[in-house]
This record gives sequence, C-alpha cells and structure tokens, in this order.
Amino acid sequence: MTASSSDYVNFVMDQLASLPGVSDGRFFGGTGLSADGVQFAMIMGNSLYFVVDDSTREKYEKMGSGCFSYLTKKGRVQVKKYYAVPAELIEDQEQLVLLAREAIRVAGFQSNKKKTSANRSKPSRSKRTSSK
Repeated sequence: MTASSSDYVNFVMDQLASLPGVSDGRFFGGTGLSADGVQFAMIMGNSLYFVVDDSTREKYEKMGSGCFSYLTKKGRVQVKKYYAVPAELIEDQEQLVLLAREAIRVAGFQSNKKKTSANRSKPSRSKRTSSK
C-alpha cells in the first residue's frame, strides 16, 4: 500500500473546501478525512474512499466502484465500509461535495449508533452510600 501523495490530498481538500469543518490527518498508510471529528473518508495511494452503508453502497456499485481492500498473508481483506469515489466525480466539485455530504451523514449516524450501543452495554455503576 502506498502513502497518499500530498498533491492528491491537497487537490481533494480543495475540492471539498466548501464543506465546513473538514480536516485531514494520518490514517494508517494514508490520509483520513474528518468533518467535525467524524471520519467520513480516506485516501489511500491516489484513491479517495467514502464511508457507505446499506442505503448508499448500491449507488457506488452502480457507478462501477469497489470497496477498499488490501492483501494479507491470508488473502484479500475487503473493507465494505469504504467505497472508491470514481475519478470523474472527484473532478466534478459539485457532485463530489454532494457525495461527501452523504458520506458525512452516514459516518455521523454510524458513529452515534456505536456510542449508543457502547453506552447500553456498559453496566451502570450505582454509588454506594455508607450507613454509619
């Protein structure tokens, strides 16, 4: 896996400049893109991947996109949470921003869902009061 080129990251960030609160940072071997602290995309090599869910994945598949994958000693691992954004859409700033907004919504929903599940699974601690 190759690291993201800084020129490519800068281009993508320029294309997404109209979105408030978007930042980039290191993410494994590439770059993660976050909006207000919620990661909605990643750049690996010179490919941009957006977060998808069951309601948005089909759109990417119809565009001919595939999920992010990498090779291990045990075989190829597919990460179906991230789908590639077609190159022609990265060039089209308006369409890219629309897809990014959708990915931000999906990522935010997934993040909130995880937080809610984590809070439910934690046993509640009741405070003990000593009676002296």
